[in-house]
Amino acid sequence: MPDPIVVITRPPAQAGELAQRVRELGREVALFPLLEILPLADQRSLRETLSDLERYALIAFVSPNAIDAAFCARPDWPHQLSLAVVGEGSRIALARRGITGENSVIFSPRNLERTDSQTLLEELDLAALRDREVLIVRGETGRELLGDALRAAGARVTAIAAYRRAAPDFTEARRSELKRLLCCQNDWIVTSSEALRFLTQMVAQLDEAEGVVKMQQQRILVSHARIAETAESLGFRHIIRTRSGDDGLLAALQSLS
Repeated sequence: MPDPIVVITRPPAQAGELAQRVRELGREVALFPLLEILPLADQRSLRETLSDLERYALIAFVSPNAIDAAFCARPDWPHQLSLAVVGEGSRIALARRGITGENSVIFSPRNLERTDSQTLLEELDLAALRDREVLIVRGETGRELLGDALRAAGARVTAIAAYRRAAPDFTEARRSELKRLLCCQNDWIVTSSEALRFLTQMVAQLDEAEGVVKMQQQRILVSHARIAETAESLGFRHIIRTRSGDDGLLAALQSLS
């Protein structure tokens, strides 16, 4: 019996490298994006905020998407800034833009078993940020934990939207592909709680009596506790927690072979 298909649900621009590494493991890959990352209709506020980065004692990015959108809005990113990221994927996104620990200070969770806003906060000197300006680069919507905690510590926080998320169009081609992927158990890589919710909405549109049950029987690999909690609430029965970053996902896939 062939191995299950590895379904990568990231936005297309972020899926290519991971797909290649999965194929190098000898696994078949299907790309089924559950999120579309879109630019803001009006980027004037974003560009204005990013024009004066040196004023901030810390600049925090909530995701690789936030990094990509910020660097598109301001390509000439200065060095020697203090930055904060939530996971290894964001460190890699910064490195692609030439920003590393050699030319900037980068804070990130050291516990790769749980990378989120809470574990990032544990790495920050919150007392040193009191009365200092902090910038959070994020999507139009998202959790408020990081900003709320920094404000509670006395920091002056500015949160700026850099992109927006949406569910991809559910075309007839995607409808057929989803039916194919649900007909047997496959391995789904899911890196967003919102993506999981979009998946349940798509399944509800299939008009199949067993659609939800088929979805819940899929094996999903998630790198964040919050995504695992969302999966549990949606009834998924085969949830595999991995370490942060692509290396953690690939190690988990290898353990399943």
